[in-house]
Amino acid sequence: MQELFALAQKIAPCDVNVLITGETGTGKELLARAIHQMSGRSSRPLVAFSCANLPEALIEDELFGHEKGAFTGALAMRRGRVEAADQSTLFLDEIGDLGLGLQPKLLRVLQERSFERLGSNSTVNVSIRVICATNRNLSELVQEGKFREDLYYRLNVVQMHLPPLRERRDDIPVLAQHFLDSSAEQFKKKAKRFSQQTLHALEEYAWPGNVRELSNAVQRAVVLSEGVTVEVWQLPAAVRSGCETPQFTRSYDEAVREFKRRLVVRTLRECGWRKAESARTLGVARGYLHKLINQLGIQQTDDGVSVEVRAPLPSSTRVM
Repeated sequence: MQELFALAQKIAPCDVNVLITGETGTGKELLARAIHQMSGRSSRPLVAFSCANLPEALIEDELFGHEKGAFTGALAMRRGRVEAADQSTLFLDEIGDLGLGLQPKLLRVLQERSFERLGSNSTVNVSIRVICATNRNLSELVQEGKFREDLYYRLNVVQMHLPPLRERRDDIPVLAQHFLDSSAEQFKKKAKRFSQQTLHALEEYAWPGNVRELSNAVQRAVVLSEGVTVEVWQLPAAVRSGCETPQFTRSYDEAVREFKRRLVVRTLRECGWRKAESARTLGVARGYLHKLINQLGIQQTDDGVSVEVRAPLPSSTRVM
């Protein structure tokens, strides 16, 4: 994620087209808005439109607008989203659902920055930046003949992939606390923290709905909370089921090792990977912290991400 944010900062000032990929709910629109806010077009609002589950005629009207009398019911001229995004950023979500009939018109916008409204022969010129997102594999759609190859390469100048939440579990506590703080402020609740069991349930759940599901789950828990601590029973049943049902898939040593790894990694991150400060925070000697780091196989990469190098411990060795 840190590499992703660094890339976003680099490309934001440049008006290149960006394709954001990832599962539903991973925060693709939030990333697009962040890129827009860091760009030179941030003085104007980002214009967003989803191409999912809409008839092609409606999408065409929404994107390009129409002239008065262009079709039955067109009682006045209407500007579309492309025109509204002039001097700003156009975000097209679920671009993989865009029909083949409209793809040439979008390609022209990307190539020439111009288009015609429905029912008009006059060309409208625009200065826009285009960011698209999809949860589908566009290269496979190209091979299947469902997406134009030239449009794909126009959109895919810079590709950014948002990993699902289950692949970045260390982000869960930080994201959950952010959602707790914002929800508590919104609903005037006293909630300030999670109980240990609640936090454990959040970290263990698979989150098929990704960040959006996490946000909804925390919001629900905050609404049900009655004090400063959010309890596990206030989470949705699906989220808390994993921690309420005994799990015997891991040995005692494996469970202890995983707990210690998470504790040490979290402390190291909070202390900026300064081992002396981390040792003081944990209440252990610096030498013992170094021993734990080696035993648990924790390494820091250049981007600040912890990596566990799993090496089988001798049967007589137990991380204490």
